[in-house]
Amino acid sequence: MVDDVEKKVEEGQAPEPEPGPEAAAQAAEPNLEQQLAEAKAQAAEYLDQWRRTAADLSNYRKRTEREREEITRFSNAALLTRLLPVIDDFDRAMVALPADLRHLTWVEGVALIEHKLRLILEGEGLKPIEAVGKPFDPERHEAVVREETDAYPDGQVIAELQRGYELNGRVLRPALVKVAVARPKGTNGTEGTDGTGESGPEPSS
Repeated sequence: MVDDVEKKVEEGQAPEPEPGPEAAAQAAEPNLEQQLAEAKAQAAEYLDQWRRTAADLSNYRKRTEREREEITRFSNAALLTRLLPVIDDFDRAMVALPADLRHLTWVEGVALIEHKLRLILEGEGLKPIEAVGKPFDPERHEAVVREETDAYPDGQVIAELQRGYELNGRVLRPALVKVAVARPKGTNGTEGTDGTGESGPEPSS
């Protein structure tokens, strides 16, 4: 380098000054800023990945907890379904029992057993489905009879043929019901068969 300087002096050229510490720092500054920007971007990416992973883990825990609760709430559904005919028998027996026998001790004992059984089943989440007087709900009722009538609104349940039950809000057995159907005009006995209120022409002799 000394030879180059001497050569430039001999040729009448001024030697170029060597870069000082400030110039070196200025040259390195853009590189540091770029590295800092890259580090920030990478940190933001890691943070975003961590947040997504944490959210996925939280959702997994919630879903697992819900599934565990579902299993707990409905694990005895099969057993309760098998007990429903027994409850039906109790209902039929008490309905068919003559009134003059209801005061007998053994009848009261049977009624007490039925009451205790119902309390146990209610404690497990079993509940009768409301039917009579309610609008027909295909999710909770099963229509086995449809009756044309003007005495009830169309689609209203007017009789319960077999009681339905739900377990913790889920239908275990739909109620078998009779549903009112609006009578078509002209078939209520006040209007003619042609719907005009007239009885129609007399048959020719």
